[in-house]
Amino acid sequence: MAMEGRRHEKERDIDDLPKNEANYTALTPLWFLKRAALVHPHRRSVVHGSVQYTWLQTYQRCCRLASALSKHSVGFGSTVAVIAPNIPAMYEAHFGVPMSGAVINAVNIRLNAPTIAFLLEHSASEVIMVDQEYFKVAEKALKILQEKIKTNFKPPILIVIKDESSECDPKNLQYAIAKGAIEYEKFLESGDTEFIWKPPQDEWHSIALGYTSGTTSSPKGVVLHHRGAYLAATSNVVVWGIPEGAVYLWTLPMFHCNGWCFTWTLAAICGTNICLRQVTAKGVYFAIANHGATHFCAAPVVLNTIVNAPPKDTILPLPRKVHVMTAGAAPPPSVLFKMSQNGFRVTHTYGLSETYGPSTICAWKPEWDELPPETQAKLNARQGVPYTALEGLEVMDTKTFRPVPSDGTTVGEIVFRGNIVMKGYLKNPKANTEAFANGWFHSGDLAVKHPDGYIEIKDRSKDIIISGGENISSVEVENTLYQHPMVGEASVVARPDTRWGESPCAFVTLKEGIGESDEGKIADDIMKFCRSKMPAYWVPKSVVFGPLPKTATGKVQKHLLRAKAKEMGPVKMSKL
Repeated sequence: MAMEGRRHEKERDIDDLPKNEANYTALTPLWFLKRAALVHPHRRSVVHGSVQYTWLQTYQRCCRLASALSKHSVGFGSTVAVIAPNIPAMYEAHFGVPMSGAVINAVNIRLNAPTIAFLLEHSASEVIMVDQEYFKVAEKALKILQEKIKTNFKPPILIVIKDESSECDPKNLQYAIAKGAIEYEKFLESGDTEFIWKPPQDEWHSIALGYTSGTTSSPKGVVLHHRGAYLAATSNVVVWGIPEGAVYLWTLPMFHCNGWCFTWTLAAICGTNICLRQVTAKGVYFAIANHGATHFCAAPVVLNTIVNAPPKDTILPLPRKVHVMTAGAAPPPSVLFKMSQNGFRVTHTYGLSETYGPSTICAWKPEWDELPPETQAKLNARQGVPYTALEGLEVMDTKTFRPVPSDGTTVGEIVFRGNIVMKGYLKNPKANTEAFANGWFHSGDLAVKHPDGYIEIKDRSKDIIISGGENISSVEVENTLYQHPMVGEASVVARPDTRWGESPCAFVTLKEGIGESDEGKIADDIMKFCRSKMPAYWVPKSVVFGPLPKTATGKVQKHLLRAKAKEMGPVKMSKL
């Protein structure tokens, strides 16, 4: 008993000093913006074509946005959906919305109206900020919602964002305003630049909501908190070594995990955001040469586009070393090698929406510089080690839930634990119980751990296809295929794709009595059917007819189909 008492005494701190307003405040990335406006009020903050803002102007615009939202009773407990590409308003929303106390829900612009309708309803979004080019799809989504909810439907506040870029049609803006939408700049005018915004009382309060793959069968609305956003944003600086004042090119969509938290990182380092509405190799090289871009993030498909760009679209040699962060499927070593030859330094990371975007990094070691390029590329293709802000990363045996040996061959599941793991899935207790089993977040990704402690993904336990950095649920695609009148059975797997990394490949067994003599015509009909039912990038790029391999219990053997899809070779040039 005496020993027990002494042990408890040792657990006591050396003092009983309490927290107070002077020595404790909730962590939030919102302070980064106020500081940037103070330190560099006249430095470029956001550039979009001919439009440029300074950090002071961006801060004032975000204050106006927060103020205008507050005047419409939007605040703590509210959600604001933003449907827009990489434009200034999308960047401003990442500060202005949470400065009002509300949560930002950045919606994937590639989703179709039924999926957006589902997300708007599930998130209970009270405000929709939508780019003029996507107003009509938002309008369709609201009509679907209205027909479903009927008398209880409460229309959200609809704000249309004007963009005078050459890619945009002014008629879309006129149409939106005629339909009663408030123009974004007019909405800002109703706000106050001196608005006194309040940080969250609790850093556990939500800052962002994002949906993992737009699936309607099992909603996965990932909820992130202010503390995690602060830590992930600052961790980006540490692990990547981004200097103060860096010029960052927005090739990565801000709707992807809030731009991997770089929306907030750029304010922390008082850098400059170069917006890119549409990503092209020409646009990337132009920004590097003319805007001084030093850093950008991109899925491997974008890297492939950059290295295979025709000479007329490139500006080589690069005027400076350009740093690139990539995540998703590991980029092929050949692409890494070509990027290096062209003057890009690629950093490979890995993460999920549930971990605020990248949360592991293949940290480069100086001694690797002496190795052959092929070996360097192979080492750099691994998913690596934890971010500085991630406390726990492990590869666990799926049966015993014990760490696998660091032998590079024993496969286990990647699990996470720490401050940059999501709060949970919105309104989905069953999914939360599964995701947080045994006190860890389960990624569903299968990997090995190498002798040096670096992890490397070998497979996915979930049947998710990553196409151009986008997640596609094979189950959702299969469910749609089964609705086609000629389809008896269907199974969808990933097939290598020269442009997108992976694309959906459908293996189909036709119903009895339907001839297979004109398979090409039937395949085209199936693809056309899918285009009418799902986002364009979900549509299978190849269809293979025949019986599906099954186990004795009748389960489709997807591993055999994956092997067959791989043997077929990559889809040469699939289009969205």
